[in-house]
Amino acid sequence: MDWDQRYSEPGYAYGTTPNDFLVSAEQYLPRGGEVLCLAEGEGRNAVYLAAQGHQVTAVDASSVGLNKAQKLAAEYGVTIDTQCADLSVYEPGQACWAGVVSVFCHLPAPARRTLHQKIVHCLRPGGVLLLEAYAPEQLAYGTGGPPVIELLADMAHLQEELTGLRWQRAWSGVREVVEGCYHTGKAAVIQMIGVKPA
Repeated sequence: MDWDQRYSEPGYAYGTTPNDFLVSAEQYLPRGGEVLCLAEGEGRNAVYLAAQGHQVTAVDASSVGLNKAQKLAAEYGVTIDTQCADLSVYEPGQACWAGVVSVFCHLPAPARRTLHQKIVHCLRPGGVLLLEAYAPEQLAYGTGGPPVIELLADMAHLQEELTGLRWQRAWSGVREVVEGCYHTGKAAVIQMIGVKPA
């Protein structure tokens, strides 16, 4: 996927409103710490979190998307930090984030496993991961997400990759996802809320 090309299209590819799961789970994020948003694209989730009072850093491989994220933040009167980086080699640090948000961040399996191991280490004690991803069953729905199985993981693999977190929620099922013009309809998803033990 050429994300610069997608984000160069008029408007916002996935809309400007935050992900429904993120809105429902935002209360789990600790207050007063920094939150890292992965594969944040055009900024809808980062801007929402900033409006809730979080200090947000948005990371994405597309500078075009992140420029639009800064524009969206300005429109909402909030401030976010942005970092243009390839998540397959991104280094989020050690024990420094109060929260990590991963919404539809789909990488090839080796890169995904490495990133998930880094997430466990980069959360501070008591830090929280909020993750929503398309499940392998999503291929039958065709309503958004990667069109190839290589970029999708099931619950068992995700929990293994994120060993070290305590699960407040680990759910897979079908829900309606309507986000912009590329996520449209019933979708098979996985939702996870993980806490790093204090």
